Amino acid sequence: MNESVRAYDVVVIGAGPVGENVADRARAAGLSTVIVERELLGGECSFWACEPSKALLRPVVARADARRVAGLAAAVRGPLDVDAVLAHRDRMAAYWKDEDQVDWLDSVSVDLVRGHGRLTGPRQVSVRTPDGGTVRLSARHAVAVCTGTGTALPDIPGLDTVRPWTNREATGADRVPGRLAVVGAGVVAVELATAWQALGSQVTLLVRGAGLLTRMEPFAGELIADGLREAGVDIRLGTEVTAVKRVGGADDEVRITLADGEELAADEILFATGRAPRTTDVGLESVGLTPGGWLTVDDTCRVTAVADGWLYAVGDVNQRALMTHQGKYQARITGAAIAARATGTPLDDARWGAHAATADHAAVPQVVFTTPEVASVGLTTHEARRTGRRVEVVDYEIGRLAGAQQYAKDYRGRARMLVDTDRGTVAGVTFAGPGVGELLHSATIAVAGEVPLDRLWHAVPAFPTISEVWLRLLETYRDSRAQ
Repeated sequence: MNESVRAYDVVVIGAGPVGENVADRARAAGLSTVIVERELLGGECSFWACEPSKALLRPVVARADARRVAGLAAAVRGPLDVDAVLAHRDRMAAYWKDEDQVDWLDSVSVDLVRGHGRLTGPRQVSVRTPDGGTVRLSARHAVAVCTGTGTALPDIPGLDTVRPWTNREATGADRVPGRLAVVGAGVVAVELATAWQALGSQVTLLVRGAGLLTRMEPFAGELIADGLREAGVDIRLGTEVTAVKRVGGADDEVRITLADGEELAADEILFATGRAPRTTDVGLESVGLTPGGWLTVDDTCRVTAVADGWLYAVGDVNQRALMTHQGKYQARITGAAIAARATGTPLDDARWGAHAATADHAAVPQVVFTTPEVASVGLTTHEARRTGRRVEVVDYEIGRLAGAQQYAKDYRGRARMLVDTDRGTVAGVTFAGPGVGELLHSATIAVAGEVPLDRLWHAVPAFPTISEVWLRLLETYRDSRAQ
């Protein structure tokens, strides 16, 4: 077997969007950098999550919007062209090939080692390559673990025999199952239920709790549930799956046993029941950490439990905000922080701009690409009250806006703004309704920038757009204070 040893300033384990950004920022600062990847460069987001799922959802959302536009509704009454949708999905997932990403790494002078990377001690990484060889890497300054998360499957009898779908199978399937059972109530569950119902599956959504998207404002989950039911999804709340089995051969149906004894049948079953860190087999034990757990970090994503500050954990593995855009945000800060520390300069030195990652605490934006859409940033009402923040809740029905009425007939939607009454700033915003995803960045700027409400009055929304909701929220707040 071949074995080689290579030394770099920075070693990055995991070449998803997070790892790529850490490597790019470190290399741009002049540090020699290598990235290790055992699958496809581009990671979960590019090939099995964000890109393919949104490719499946875009025609669904566009058709739903078009059906509410005068003069256009009749033209979109028919079913979706499934073959065309799946072909678009394949293009957006780059046909599950990563040549473009390899070319990009070459263009920024970051080296690549393909294989399974594991820590073997402080600043040491061993890579088992596909040909059976071993490449040993040493880092002068930093190792960054950017291995992301995978589906957290429940412990259910029979699960290992039914070949369950996870997000990977659900975003990459090449045929539409006649009946699809979806277990879960979060973003992955509601988005993929939306997509596959529209593509022709009869979807049953099995929800253990009392509602959908329970970490968001309650009205968000309620509006999505209404939309799913209108589309034909069978939503079962307060339902627990206790056993599964596939009857007959490999292509035969799945039998699902519920806690109340009822048995359901489906052609495929998708588990969207949360995420678990991919840290089981990255060698954490070699540096005194417990394999399989989340990695606690500071605001530069440096692992707090490791001496000498050389180990970083960026993106999903640190559990701060499990979204690609937040992981990339962390990665930019981490790469700059590594560079600053390597050169002995302050973190806020203008050359690096390694400011602390605070936006993954108080200003995390998220869009749920369903019909209707949901977009949120900052605190929810429940979270504000749980943490003792004094806020005033300001609600407005988006359908009252002229821009909403132009957008779609019988527009249904709601906006909520949380005003921090001590600071006079916006602490959180949630929008639910068609097209609201494009409202989110304005809300993110307001929350992250702690823009005083007195200044927001001077951010004039164009008429007639849905963005006019900002003016109406401010007016509603003003009127409530005057009473």
